[in-house]
Amino acid sequence: MPKVAIVILNWNGLQYLQQFLPSVLASTYKNYDVIVADNASSDDSVLFLQENHPQVRIIKFQQNLGFAKGYNEALKQVDADYYAVLNSDVEVDAGWLEPMAKLLENDVSIAACQPKILSYRDKHLFEYAGAAGGWLDKYGYPFAKGRIFDIVEEDRHQYDKQEPIFWASGAALFIRSRVFHEMNGFDEFFFAHQEEIDLCWRLQLAGYKIYSCPGAVVYHVGGGTLAKGNPQKTYLNFRNNHIMLYKNLPLSEKWWKIPFRIMLDVLSAGKGLLAGDGGYFFAIVRAHLSFIKWLFGHKDKRFFPQKKVENMGGYYPHNIVWQHFVKKKKYFAEIIR
Repeated sequence: MPKVAIVILNWNGLQYLQQFLPSVLASTYKNYDVIVADNASSDDSVLFLQENHPQVRIIKFQQNLGFAKGYNEALKQVDADYYAVLNSDVEVDAGWLEPMAKLLENDVSIAACQPKILSYRDKHLFEYAGAAGGWLDKYGYPFAKGRIFDIVEEDRHQYDKQEPIFWASGAALFIRSRVFHEMNGFDEFFFAHQEEIDLCWRLQLAGYKIYSCPGAVVYHVGGGTLAKGNPQKTYLNFRNNHIMLYKNLPLSEKWWKIPFRIMLDVLSAGKGLLAGDGGYFFAIVRAHLSFIKWLFGHKDKRFFPQKKVENMGGYYPHNIVWQHFVKKKKYFAEIIR
């Protein structure tokens, strides 16, 4: 059987390791290793692993490298056919690896996939970070089968078909190791948030496919590092989304799509300010300024892919904001018809 390395990036996640690592170690797949890459935790995470789970390999960093660089540096030190990139706040079904390994073994054109991600707190609901597979709209807004903005659906097995998606969630990403390194991994400038969308976009530009694999199931707590609504999380999401658009859109699209997105961001920021959420407003302003700084300070990131986004799996050629907030469509199946 192909070798799978389950790699968990940890930063002060002792509670999650205590709670969820046993489910990972109970995986029924016959050929896997578990590696915890520790981002300079100040809690007793490493001591806990050493004393309670000596079979788990530990990679220790001297500083918090963030999600993107943390995984890049860790995976350089891991030899396996497939990487299962897994958040520390995830409980897994025992047989979660087998369907994903089988999917990629049967189709060499698929570079990565994700399991069905349900909420740990309410296992009948999809979870925000990926749900049943990530999509992207015309203007770069990410959403998912089972999650549109803040609306999450109940899992009624309506999205149980294996099919192409635009991006696979970084909370539980199953990817070919060879391809991960071929694409130079995650963009380390992102630090955290949307780096998996950027990677999956680049994978599709390179001719690979991304798939959902709902036969595999995990349960995600979510917000384990930065809670939803945290201004730093807002900042990273908006900044990284614009960088991703600039990097991956062809020149014929980026010149008008990015200004339109900035206009929509300004409207969203203004709405937040009127609602009394100054943190949200200033996070978006800061994100735009940081994006401009990136434009003039990272010229090596500027390239012009030839493949149009319209030809990719999991692409929605309309405006999800209009569909959801103006036309009041709440659910994925209402929008994708």
